[in-house]
Amino acid sequence: MYDIIIIGGGPAGLTSAIYAKEANKSTLVLEKMGTGGQLNNIFTITNYPGFDGIEGFELATKMKNQALIKGAEFKNEQVIDVDFSSRIKKVFTSSGVYEAKNIIIATGAHARELGVEQEKEFYGKGISYCATCDGNFFKDKVVAVVGGGNSSIYDCLYLSNLVKKIYLIHRREEFKASAGGVSRVQTIEKSGKIELKLNAVVSKLMGDDKLKEIELTNTKTGKKERLQVDGVFVAVGRIPDTDVFEGKLNLTKDGFIQTKENMETSVSGVYAVGDVREKVLRQVITACADGAVAVSSIVNKD
Repeated sequence: MYDIIIIGGGPAGLTSAIYAKEANKSTLVLEKMGTGGQLNNIFTITNYPGFDGIEGFELATKMKNQALIKGAEFKNEQVIDVDFSSRIKKVFTSSGVYEAKNIIIATGAHARELGVEQEKEFYGKGISYCATCDGNFFKDKVVAVVGGGNSSIYDCLYLSNLVKKIYLIHRREEFKASAGGVSRVQTIEKSGKIELKLNAVVSKLMGDDKLKEIELTNTKTGKKERLQVDGVFVAVGRIPDTDVFEGKLNLTKDGFIQTKENMETSVSGVYAVGDVREKVLRQVITACADGAVAVSSIVNKD
């Protein structure tokens, strides 16, 4: 039995592991895929304290190594069920059952789809949800980025060093992204490398064996417009990975886990950190802060 089991190995989970071992707690991190979570999809982070700029994968590697050096245990196993009904919590994975006094959920969130016909058919054939993963396949080509938050802005900035032209498509006129990021995009826009398509949504995807053209619909006038593109990078939000916790914790209508200020959920001894929980700002630094708060809460309670 462990003092703490952390479900998820992104920045929130890794920070939790670091702080847990600092507090001399036996700690297991369960991660279904490669450690790092969304950090692995960020090309360069420029607003993380202590670094003028650092690749997401590099930061994730540094975090994991720090947790390993301190003695945290890692297992690549997918969690398929949990039992939070008693003081000792149980976590069921594809390989076995683990028990702990405390659970920290750091499962994050995954990309929201456009919801357009043939989107799944064109996935990997022009549709992508990760610019840093697939950007190299579109060198010197014309692409579209869909979204109005930080992810879409960062995607544009990254792709601007690779592609011929970017259409940035947003359903509104105002962006939710940081002013600094929007300003950088607007600077590139002046060169013609980026063209803004505001008050517009992607309403149709067209092509044969791969995506070749998209249709836009103006959200105010209903007017249609077609653009010839080689790829579309979707950055329209995240869906929390909370399926396994449904009916076992209080969730919002959108599926995010509700927490108290100390990160504890509706079940005593179970905490949620990072993008998976209901919060105002989803950034690497806030994910890390959540992990530190959760462990501190556990230590103070014990």
